[in-house]
Amino acid sequence: MPSASNSRRSAYVALLILTIVLGLVLRRVPMGLPYVIVKYGGSMLWAAMVYWVVALLAPAWSALTTAIFAAVVAALVEFFKLYHESVLDAFRRTLAGQLLLGRYFSWWDIVAYLVAIALVYRLDRGFVRRGGA
Repeated sequence: MPSASNSRRSAYVALLILTIVLGLVLRRVPMGLPYVIVKYGGSMLWAAMVYWVVALLAPAWSALTTAIFAAVVAALVEFFKLYHESVLDAFRRTLAGQLLLGRYFSWWDIVAYLVAIALVYRLDRGFVRRGGA
């Protein structure tokens, strides 16, 4: 019988993969969606991915600690966009750089990250940690 911890880790892996797939589809597959949905939906999915990675790497943390840490990481990555150096900027122009780091600083991205992390925090507390997954 799998332990609750293993079950939770499996749920986090599945949610991480699902989030990545949804983010790639939203950002890379032309679906005719409004720009604001693609832009901020992608940002929200990126922040959700950060939450699932943190939850997977630190499963003993509470959901609140996970959410706070993920929010700090997401905000730090956003602020890191203000730092410019030629090699880093060259990486940011690649697909991997655009998907992982982004290119331009935006306070609205930070808002989108916080909203997304709040939503996945609720999902984690209400479903994953209560044994629904």
